[in-house]
Amino acid sequence: MRITGYRTLTTVQEWGRPVGDANGVFADGVVPVPIVVVDTDEGIRGVGIGPSVEIERIFAAIDGEDPRAVTTLYDRMLRHTFKAGHAGPVFGTIGALDTALWDIKAQAAGEPLWRLLGGRDRRVPAYASGLDIGLTDDELVVTYQEYAQYGLRAAKLKGGLDIERDRRRLCLIRDVLTEAGRGGRPGLMLDVNEAWTRKQAVRHVSEIERVLDLIWIEEPVRRWDAEGLATVGRGIRASVATGENLTGLEQYRPLIAAGAVDIVQTAAVWGVTHFLRASALAHAHDLPISPIGNSPVGLLHAATSVPNHLTSELQDLRPPVGLTVDLHVEDGAFVLGDSPGLGIHVDERVIAAAGRRPQAHPGDSPNVRPEQAGRRLLAEADGVPPHRRWPVAAPTPASRDNHEPDGQIHRTVAS
Repeated sequence: MRITGYRTLTTVQEWGRPVGDANGVFADGVVPVPIVVVDTDEGIRGVGIGPSVEIERIFAAIDGEDPRAVTTLYDRMLRHTFKAGHAGPVFGTIGALDTALWDIKAQAAGEPLWRLLGGRDRRVPAYASGLDIGLTDDELVVTYQEYAQYGLRAAKLKGGLDIERDRRRLCLIRDVLTEAGRGGRPGLMLDVNEAWTRKQAVRHVSEIERVLDLIWIEEPVRRWDAEGLATVGRGIRASVATGENLTGLEQYRPLIAAGAVDIVQTAAVWGVTHFLRASALAHAHDLPISPIGNSPVGLLHAATSVPNHLTSELQDLRPPVGLTVDLHVEDGAFVLGDSPGLGIHVDERVIAAAGRRPQAHPGDSPNVRPEQAGRRLLAEADGVPPHRRWPVAAPTPASRDNHEPDGQIHRTVAS
C-alpha cells in the first residue's frame, strides 16, 4: 500500500449558541473545522481533523510511503520541519496527517483503531465542557441539564474574568449535576485560558475553594511558565491542568521537572502519536493524562490503550456538519463503535450543500489573546469578553467569497 495524495476540506461546528472563553466569543456559534483526507493506491482513505498549514512541505515526508509505518512517518514529518520548527498550526498539520494514517492502518487491518492499539474497553470516561462564558446563567443551566441527560457528572466552566460570577456559575452547574445524579458530589473544573498572573490565580482559586471543591484549574497562567504553574499548584488545593497548547515532548519536560503540572493534557488536533508519547512521558512520572478538544475521536481511541487516562473532554454533543462518527455518549462516557479505523465518515455533499462558513474574526475570537490579559485590575462588567457580548449578523455572500474553496485536490504519483 502506498500514499498517493491528500485533499483538504473545511466544514463547521454549529453550536446554536455563543461559544468561547476568556479571550473571546464566537457569538454566532459557528466554528471552523478543517479536515485532511489522505488517499492510498488501494482505495483506503484516512481522515484527520486539523489544519493544513504548510501541508505540501510536510506531505513530502510521507508521499509514496506505506501508510502503515505510522510512527516512523510521524518522525519523518517532524524532521521535514526541522529548520522552521514544528510549533503551532504546523504541528497541527502533522497531527492531522498522523491521525489519518492511523485511520488507514486500522482500516487495512479491518479493526477499529481502539482495538488495533490494544484497548480492552471501548468506554472512555468523559466530562462536559460547554465553552460557556458567553451564556447567561439561565442558558448555562439549560446547557448542563442536557449534558446531565447523558449521565455526565463532571463539568468544566470557562471563566477567569469575574471571580464572583465564576463561583456563582460553578454552584449552578454543581446543583444541576447533583440533582440529575440524585445526590453525590459532582466533579467541577475551571478553565481560564491563561488569563491570570500567578498571584491572581492563587487568590481567585483560594476564594472559590472556600465554598467549592475543584478537581482542577486549567491554564491559570501562561502555558510555558513552569515556575508560575508550580507556584499556583503549591498555593491551592486543586490540581493544575495544562498541556493542550504544548507542541512536542520537549515542551512538557520543563513543566514536569518543575512539578508544575498535575493533570497532563493534549489537544486532539496534535494527533494520535503525540498523545501516545505524551501519555508515556506522563505515566513515567505517575501523572494522569486528559485529551482536550471537540470530539477528539483519534485520541479517544488511543485513550483506551494507555494506563493513565483520566477523562476526556466532551464539548458539543453533535458532530460537525457533514461528519458522522461511530460513537455515542451514555452513562457519562464516550462509547466507541466497531467500524474499522476511526469510524469517521465525511459526506462532502452535505458539507457543500450546507454552505456554512464561519465569519472572519481577526481580532476578537477565542484564538486571539486580548491586550489586557493578565493585566486586569477589576473584573469585567459581566464576566464576558467585552468585545463579543452581542450577536453578529449572518454572513453575506460577499463575506463567504473571501474564504478559500473547499475540496482542494492534491495528487501525486507513488514512486
